This record gives sequence, C-alpha cells and structure tokens, in this order.
Amino acid sequence: MSGLDYETVARFAQQGGTLYFAAIFAAGVAYALWPKHKEAFQRLAQLPLEKDESDNV
Repeated sequence: MSGLDYETVARFAQQGGTLYFAAIFAAGVAYALWPKHKEAFQRLAQLPLEKDESDNV
C-alpha cells in the first residue's frame, strides 16, 4: 500500500484546514489593526449613530 489511507488524508486535511484558517484570521486581524485603516474604521463605527433623512419617515 502507498501509505495514503483514510486516517492519513483526514489528518492532513484537518491540520491543513486549521493552518489555512489561522492564516486567514491573522491576515484579517492585521488588516483591521493596521494604523492606515484606523480613520476609516472610526468613521464606519459612528455611521449607525448618524441621523439621516430616512429617520423622519
């Protein structure tokens, strides 16, 4: 046999998926915490609190 039984493939897929998720999560956190994006995130955080014309309907 070649050594690629179900358990080997399943373990590889689980570990690979975990590493992939961790990399994507770390990239998202880095993007959110990057100093260049701070002003945009602060502006977007205040957006639900702003009053607009549709509030009078």
